Order: sequence, then structure tokens, then C-alpha cells
Amino acid sequence: MTLVASDLDRTLIYSAAALGLTMPDHRAPRLLCVEVHEHKPLSYVTEHAAHLLTELKSAAVFVPTTTRTRKQYQRIQLPGPASEFAICANGGHLLVNGVSDPDWARGVTGRIAAECASLDEVRAHLRAVADPSWLRKERVAEDLFAYLVVERELLPEEWVKELAAWAEPRGWTVSLQGRKIYAVPKPLTKSAAVREVARRTGATLTLAAGDSLLDADLLLAADHGWRPGHGELAEAGWRSPDTEALPECGVLAGEEILRRFLGARD
Repeated sequence: MTLVASDLDRTLIYSAAALGLTMPDHRAPRLLCVEVHEHKPLSYVTEHAAHLLTELKSAAVFVPTTTRTRKQYQRIQLPGPASEFAICANGGHLLVNGVSDPDWARGVTGRIAAECASLDEVRAHLRAVADPSWLRKERVAEDLFAYLVVERELLPEEWVKELAAWAEPRGWTVSLQGRKIYAVPKPLTKSAAVREVARRTGATLTLAAGDSLLDADLLLAADHGWRPGHGELAEAGWRSPDTEALPECGVLAGEEILRRFLGARD
């Protein structure tokens, strides 16, 4: 049995700003909207990707694996049958048929409390060092981690590195994804939740894809993985022996990742 664990935003699904379609209009792929919020379309896949994903769901255990909160994840309507398992809040919640597993959630919060500085301490530091000239919002997700929404073009180049250096000894990881800066406790990982799904399903092969630093542990834990030609990992030149760096960028990278999943399954 093959388990496919994939990040969503900027890996499989794309906002209008992240589509990355630079070809002539007449060659652009047809798009399918997979997320609407407050009456506005937010995220898309290509129509061909929708067909590939439907095929993949019939051939493998497909597990959406996202840093989104449960509420944000539930806005997404992916093609094909609903997944039995999904991972939200970067591994903080393991959904089984849409419901968070309470034992899993308690275990995660216990590890965070034992190993990391508190969320309150991290939030206080973020508020103290963020500049109002480029900070637009400060948010908490599921009482597990914090993130900032920023004006990317005004963000000082070294600021994220300085924040990461402060967070590291306190047991937290920092990741810049588009206009969001995430501060996430180290025990909060996608890979741990994926290993639990593999245990429950008896999967013998795990495939994965992702574009950000928060996906690195997921890619390292998989038997084989793929990252697109855009995103935090691509910008850093991140590689691992079992992760293939694809040249495709934008929404066409999502389509290619699905092709690779289908080609590599048992």
C-alpha cells in the first residue's frame, strides 16, 4: 500500500498570485477553483491536475498535509473522494474522517510544553521586534503556533534570519512562505503525523511533496519526495538523497508532482 502525503498551498493548490503562468494566454491551462472564502475564489488547480488527483486517490492513501488550521483546511474542496486522513496545523491535528483525533492532539501539546519555550513568550518577542511599517497581521493558529502577515517587499532581508537565530535555542522553527512568517515549535511536525497514518494503514511506501522549510522533515521521512522549482526550499537550494528537485514552477509544478506520485506508487 502506498501513502501519499502532500503539502497543499504552493505545492498542489495555488492562489491567483502564485499561479506562475508566464506562457501566452492561448496556451495557459484551464483552471479549477478548489477554495472559496467569503464569496471569493482563492485557490486553484489545473483541470488536468484535478483528473490526476482523482486517479491518485483511487490508487493510494492520499493524505493532505498542511500548516493550515482545521477551519482553513475545510474550505478546500479537492477533486475526488474525501480523504480518510488529513493532517492540519503542521501535524498538530490528525483528522480521521474530518474529526481531530483527541489522543494525538494531547500527545503533541504535551511534547511542546515539555520541550519548547511557551507560545506567549514567542508572541511577545514577535510583537517587540516586528516593525509596523511592514507588519500587517499577527495571528495564532490552533493555540499551537504563531504567524505574521507582512508586506514582503518592505521586509528587511536579514530579519527572518535574526528571528530564526533567536527561536532556535528555544525549540522553535521559523519559516517564510509568501507573505507569511511562521514560528512553529519543533515537535510540531508533519512527518510525525504521517508516520502515524502509515502505522494505522499499514502503508509500505510513503511519497511526499512540499515547497517550504516546514516540509523538509516530511520529505526526509518519505521513501521518495519531490519539491517544486519555486518556494523556500528551492530558494535555499535544499536537497536530500531521496527528494527530487523539479524544474516546474507555479501551478504546473502541482500537476507534475501528481504525475510523479502516480508513476512511483506500488
